[in-house]
Amino acid sequence: MSTENRYFQKELSWLSFNERVLQEAADKSNPLIERVRFLGIYSNNLDEFYKVQFANLKRDVLIEQEQGNGSNAKSILRQVHQKVIQTDLKFDTLYNELLLEMARNQIFLINERQLTSLQEDWIKKYYKQNLRQYITPILLDSHTDLIQILKDDHSYLAVEIINNNDTKYAILELPTEKVSRFVLLPSDTASKNKSIIFLDNILRFCLPDIFKIFFDVTEFNAYSIKINRDAEYELSSELDSLLELMSQGLKQRLTAQPVRFIYQKDMPKALLELLLSKLKLTESDAMTGGRYPNFKDLMGFPGIGSPNLLNKVLPNLTYNRFKQFRNAFDAIKDKDILLYYPYYSFSHVLEIMRQASFDPSVTHIRINIYRVAKDSRFVQAAINAANNGKKVTVVVELQARFDEEINIRWAKKLIGSGVKVIYSQPKLKIHAKLFLIERKENDQIVRYAHIGSGNFNEKTAKIYTDFSLLTADPMITEEVRKVFNFIENPFKPVTFNYLLVSPQNTRIRFMELIQREIKHAKAGKPAGIYLKLNAITDKEMIDKLYEASSAGVKIRMVVRGMCVLIPQVPNLSENIIVTSVVDRFLEHARVYIFENNGLKDTYISSADWMPRNIDNRVEVGVKILDPSLQKIIQDIFMIQASDNVKARIIDKDLQNNYIQRGNKKKIRAQIAIYDYLNRLENKPKTEDY
Repeated sequence: MSTENRYFQKELSWLSFNERVLQEAADKSNPLIERVRFLGIYSNNLDEFYKVQFANLKRDVLIEQEQGNGSNAKSILRQVHQKVIQTDLKFDTLYNELLLEMARNQIFLINERQLTSLQEDWIKKYYKQNLRQYITPILLDSHTDLIQILKDDHSYLAVEIINNNDTKYAILELPTEKVSRFVLLPSDTASKNKSIIFLDNILRFCLPDIFKIFFDVTEFNAYSIKINRDAEYELSSELDSLLELMSQGLKQRLTAQPVRFIYQKDMPKALLELLLSKLKLTESDAMTGGRYPNFKDLMGFPGIGSPNLLNKVLPNLTYNRFKQFRNAFDAIKDKDILLYYPYYSFSHVLEIMRQASFDPSVTHIRINIYRVAKDSRFVQAAINAANNGKKVTVVVELQARFDEEINIRWAKKLIGSGVKVIYSQPKLKIHAKLFLIERKENDQIVRYAHIGSGNFNEKTAKIYTDFSLLTADPMITEEVRKVFNFIENPFKPVTFNYLLVSPQNTRIRFMELIQREIKHAKAGKPAGIYLKLNAITDKEMIDKLYEASSAGVKIRMVVRGMCVLIPQVPNLSENIIVTSVVDRFLEHARVYIFENNGLKDTYISSADWMPRNIDNRVEVGVKILDPSLQKIIQDIFMIQASDNVKARIIDKDLQNNYIQRGNKKKIRAQIAIYDYLNRLENKPKTEDY
């Protein structure tokens, strides 16, 4: 097999993943409003794709043009464009189908031309009371710098202001950060119908109120637009601190060159040409759209109407062992604890931090944060600990893409509270999910550690599946301490035996573990590799898996997103099966299991198998030592690998075909895992989904 045919193009693999999200919007077994929200997830994902993957491709095209190295990036760019057009057409069809389905359920999305007189009067009052304060038109003239004015990913209306033969133009920003994109309108009290109007259409209706105070107007027309900007940015080394570097980088991103411009397809040519000129774009950089360019807001579509239009609630499980002990530390010291979100409540971890913040025995708390909630109770607990006189060290990752602003704000607040704040090196992100709490017990220092696959984020813990290991094992906690020391002194030599730490030992250790399975397979011993990942793009690791497959190692993978490994290719990957599960929760956990001649080694980690995670970030994985916790992780993996409801097979053609169930029992992994954990906690089984 030729080298170029050994891997999928990562950009096309990513788009294939987003197509699986779109399949969830099409899946009629999902409740109606959840299907609408999947449209929003698809749209949000696509925006991020353009800001990162697509922007990188455009840079590669420019490099190829300068160096005269061929047109590989340009070819991929064309394929990406064709794929996006195909999926966007599916999106449009689905959107119209879901509008009809909502109407059948007495939910109507109406525009400004469909208002009753009652609703017109209500909207005029709503505009004056709730919107007018946020509306400031930008008039387009020869001095207007749209590249400086338009914000990435925001929604705008480009307005024609016509007075006989004189036409002026203006831009209106939709204030979606201040008010909801969806407004529920009043209706006849006798009607059960629910009428919702987009904020865009409220502004269209109110154009006379906005402009006639200064302009004599005979006609208004408004057309939706939005841009995506390049999310990468260069950091100037002339600034004094990383905090200043990141603040400067954010300003650069705000004015970075647009990589995609979406405009309403019936926009007049004169207006389109004016906008493209001011944005320094060509028509090849522009894509037509409908009246609503920012469908990502559909993620927050209101849960109205019948309860059966939404997913049934799965109540958070309580980890009952905590109840058997006076405090969380006694429970962790007694036995390692494994939590799996969102099935278990994240409140357990918040409670540990709350207790640590005022526990007289706690002397030092160390935490690293990557993505935290805007109003993080977790970080607030660290501040409270400092207020209580404890030594607190927080490693803040300022380079967490799209969360830099929140992290900068938290860093400043932590510093103001007396917390020691450490930043990562500019080229080395810290993606690990760790905390370490030191307690003085009987004149000895006892350490308690958290190692996980997910962020300390109350919001995402409700919708992302992630593992948290809580342990007082002195061998592991000592190595977690060494990780924090490594973060402070990244050039000081350090070794790890129980942890997989990128960029220190992860690649070498993976190679050793895979090679051991190859050796066992060749000797006729049990050999297998089981991987649960968000993404696998590292070609060196993939080649090693190909080698293992060719040696007879059975490899089973569950990969949510990008997978550039091509499974089921004769004489290369015929022993590799890859499926992808997309369902109501976002699959975020990383798990590695190696058969080891029947004595399975089981790891959880923060790292995907991507070059950046293995070589260019601080990532931490941990070997699970407790046999009962090993079994739980292995059982959960096998449930996921057995999914025949929401699993798609990854094949050589990226077709995203659902697993064929045949006569087998229906297994929807996320519900089956909930039931499995529920049984572990001795609670009644949930009703059948």
